[in-house]
Amino acid sequence: MKIEHVAIWSKDIETLKQFYETYFCATSNNKYTNKTGEFESYFLSFNSGARLELMRMSSIPETTNDPHKQFTGLIHFAISVGSEERVEELTEELKRAGHEIIGDPRRTGDGYYESVVLDPEDNRIEITV
Repeated sequence: MKIEHVAIWSKDIETLKQFYETYFCATSNNKYTNKTGEFESYFLSFNSGARLELMRMSSIPETTNDPHKQFTGLIHFAISVGSEERVEELTEELKRAGHEIIGDPRRTGDGYYESVVLDPEDNRIEITV
């Protein structure tokens, strides 16, 4: 078994699509819009085969979770970039572009080398080897 995809409700799927394409080499399909126009989505594919679905529907309320605090439910997903050097380079590139880094590159107690960044809608991404 494998995780086929993870989905994110979004206020602005165009901005999120551009973010993941720019920084994480995601490739997007064509936008899907349902017949009533109330739902739209993109599937972003990564080299590993995993996919990320970006969805928008105006009736979905904004989250009340604080992205700087832990909470129950899905808290982050990790993207492997291949090396410690790339973790550091991408983290610095995201910082220079104005994205919030909430965890600088470090080795964790369980042996991962990672940083943590918020995407444009405050979803946590661990950037790891």
